Amino acid sequence: MTTTVPPADTADVGTRMSRREVLQALSGLMVGMFVSILASTVVANALPRIIADLNGSQTVYTWIVTSELLAMTATVPLWGKMADLYSKKLLIQLSLGLFVVGSLIAGFTPNVEVLLLSRVVQGIGAGGMTALATIVMAAMIPPRELGRYAGIFGAVFGVGTIAGPLIGGLLVDTSWLGWRWCFLIGVPFSIISIALLQRTLHLPVVRRKAKIDWLGALLITSGVSTLLIWSSLAGNKFDWASGWTALMVIGGLVLLALAVVVESRAAEPIVPLSIFRNRTVSLATIASVLVGVAMFGGTVFLSQYFQISLGKSPTVAGLMSLPMIFGLLVSSTVAGQLITKYGRWKAYLVAGAAVMTVGMLLLGTIDADTSVVVLSIYMAVLGVGVGMLMQNLVLAAQNDVPAHELGATTSVLTFFRSMGGAIGVSALGAVLASRVTSLTTDRLGPAATTGGGSAEVPDLSTLPEPVLRIVQDVYGIATADLFLVGAPIALLALIVVLFIKEKPLHTLSGDERRAQEEAAAKVAIH
Repeated sequence: MTTTVPPADTADVGTRMSRREVLQALSGLMVGMFVSILASTVVANALPRIIADLNGSQTVYTWIVTSELLAMTATVPLWGKMADLYSKKLLIQLSLGLFVVGSLIAGFTPNVEVLLLSRVVQGIGAGGMTALATIVMAAMIPPRELGRYAGIFGAVFGVGTIAGPLIGGLLVDTSWLGWRWCFLIGVPFSIISIALLQRTLHLPVVRRKAKIDWLGALLITSGVSTLLIWSSLAGNKFDWASGWTALMVIGGLVLLALAVVVESRAAEPIVPLSIFRNRTVSLATIASVLVGVAMFGGTVFLSQYFQISLGKSPTVAGLMSLPMIFGLLVSSTVAGQLITKYGRWKAYLVAGAAVMTVGMLLLGTIDADTSVVVLSIYMAVLGVGVGMLMQNLVLAAQNDVPAHELGATTSVLTFFRSMGGAIGVSALGAVLASRVTSLTTDRLGPAATTGGGSAEVPDLSTLPEPVLRIVQDVYGIATADLFLVGAPIALLALIVVLFIKEKPLHTLSGDERRAQEEAAAKVAIH
C-alpha cells in the first residue's frame, strides 16, 4: 500500500486561501515587485549623469537599458517553465538573490563595461520576479477575483514608479550620495522580500521528474539576442541595408527556426508550441509584442528629453513623469475593480489600445518648446491606455488555458512583451542616435559628432548658449519622431485586440483548477 504525503511546503491544493492569507502571501511578492520596478525607474533620471561620468555615448545609453531587458526577455520562458516543475517560492527567492548580486556589481562599477554586465545579472533576476509574481497570483486567486488584488499591485506599481524617479533624482543631485546609490538602494528591499516570502508564501510544490530543454533555451536566447543586437547597431555602426544586416537577421531567424524544431520535439519544451493553437493566447502574444515595442521604445527616452531638451534637473524630471504614472495607476485600478464586479474585460482591452495610440500620436508633436501642462496631458493619456491594456492581456490568456499551462502561458506573454520592449528600446534607440547625429551634423557640422558617427550625450553645463539651444531642439525633434514611429505599432495592437474573443472569467484559482483537472484525469484513466 502506497501513502501519498502532502508537500511540507503548503496546505492542500484544493483548499481555498482566505483573503487574509492571500494578502499575507502577497506581501513578499509586493515588496519584490516594488524592488524590480524601483530598479528600472530609479535609474531613469540618473542615466544622463551616469553616461557623462563614465564617458559613454548615445549607443551606450541605449544599451544600459537594453542589456537588462535582453537578459530579462531571454530568461523569462525558463523561469516560467521551472515554475511548472519546481517550488515557486524558492525560484522567486533565487531571482531576488541574483538581483541583489547584479545591484551590488552595478553600485561599485568602475566603467561602462562592468555596468553592462551587472545589468545583465539584474535582468536575469528581474525576469524571474516579473514572470513568477504573475504566475503565483494566478495559482492563488481565481481570474474573476484577480481585479481586486490587481488594484493592490497597481498601487505598488504606482508607488514604485512614482518614487523611483524622485528617489533617483534626489540621489543624483545629492553630492555625498550620487548615482551609484540608485543601484544599491534596492538591495535592502530585496533582502526584506526574500525574508517575507519565506515566512508568508505557502504554495503546493509539484514534484515530478522532468528534463529542462536546455538546447531549446540556448537557441531561443541566441536567436533573440542576435536580432536585438542587430536592431541596436543597425543604422549606427552599419547601414540598415548592408551585409552585416543580412548576416545577423538571417542568423537570428535560422536560430529561432531551429528552436521551433527543437521545441516541437522536446518532452518538456521551454515554450510549448501547443499553447499557440489557442486563439486568445496567440492574439494576446502578438498584442504584447506590439505594446512592448510602442510603450518601452517611446517612454524610456522621455527622461533624456526632460533633462536635455527641456533642461530640467534629474529631480524635476522625476516629477514630470508623474502624470503618466497616475494615468496608468488610476486606469489599471479602476479597470481591475470593474472587471471583478461585472466579469467583462474585452472593452478595457479595446479602449486601452485606442487611448494608447492617441497618446503616442499626441507625444509625436512635442518639441523643445512644449509646455509642461500640455506635455503632462499627453503623458496622462498614454498612461491611461497602457494601464487598461497591459495586465488585462495576461488575464485574458490565463483565463483561457488549462491550469497546468498557466506558468508557461504567463511566461510566454511576459517573454514576448519584454522582447517587444527590448526591440523597441534598441531599434528606436538606434533611430534616436542616428537622428540626433544627422540633425547635429546638419546644424553644427561634422566636427560635432565623434566616435564613429555617434553623437556623445552632451553635458549641458559646458555648452555655450547658441549651441545649447540647437542641441535642445535636436533632442526635442528626435524624441517626437520616436513616438510617431511607435503610433502605427500601437494601432496594430488595437487591431489585434479587436479579434480576441471574450470568454467568462473562471471563479476557481489556478491551484483549484489544477486539482480538478488532475482528478478528472484519474477518473478518465480508471
